[in-house]
This record gives sequence, C-alpha cells and structure tokens, in this order.
Amino acid sequence: MQDSLKLQVRDLEVNVLTGVYSEETHLPQPLRISMTVDIACAEHFHPDTALSASKSYLELKEAATQLPQGVHFTLIEGVADHIAETLFVADPRVLRVEVEIVKLAIAEAGESIGITMVRHRR
Repeated sequence: MQDSLKLQVRDLEVNVLTGVYSEETHLPQPLRISMTVDIACAEHFHPDTALSASKSYLELKEAATQLPQGVHFTLIEGVADHIAETLFVADPRVLRVEVEIVKLAIAEAGESIGITMVRHRR
C-alpha cells in the first residue's frame, strides 16, 4: 500500500461567475470552497525536512482563488474540475483531489447546498 499525505484547505470564500439561471449569470456568486489533496508522501519527515518534501498550502489556496478572469462557469462542477486540473498540472506528486463547493447565495436557513467532486490522477 502506498503512503500518502492529505493536505487540506477549508472554507475559502470566493466570488465566482457561475450559474444556469438568468438571475445567477450576471454577477459573481459567493462560493465556499474546501479541498483535500493527496500527494505522494516522503518516506520520513525529519524535523528539518524542507518544504519541497511536501506542498505549500498557498498553492492549494491559489488554485481555488485565482480562477480565470471573466470566465463564466455554468456549473460549479466546472469550478471543481478547474481546481483539480490546476493542481494535477502543477505537481506530478498530486494523486487525488477532493473539492467541496457550497453555494452560499441559495442557503435560506444556514444549510449547505453544493457538491463534492473527487478526481484521481490518470
């Protein structure tokens, strides 16, 4: 069995051009994005192990917050796919990406409405 390291970034609030219905398509919508990224794990992490043996959390955050300008994602599934693909391209050690997206604007009583997508390196 292969070891892996799970990196997590939780509850980023990002305004994204997304939506199907006319009332959704003209302004960015607030999304709450969380992700878990599995990377190939170093054999051992010594106290002085360099960051290059892992992955910077900021790279994960940037994949979710630095989305292409002016692009309208019809479905939030497209946002999740873009994040996963960005992480796979950036680092060959990324084995699996799980992206959870909650559409904040449609919640009426604090509920979480959204999707979770899991992609594996192919």
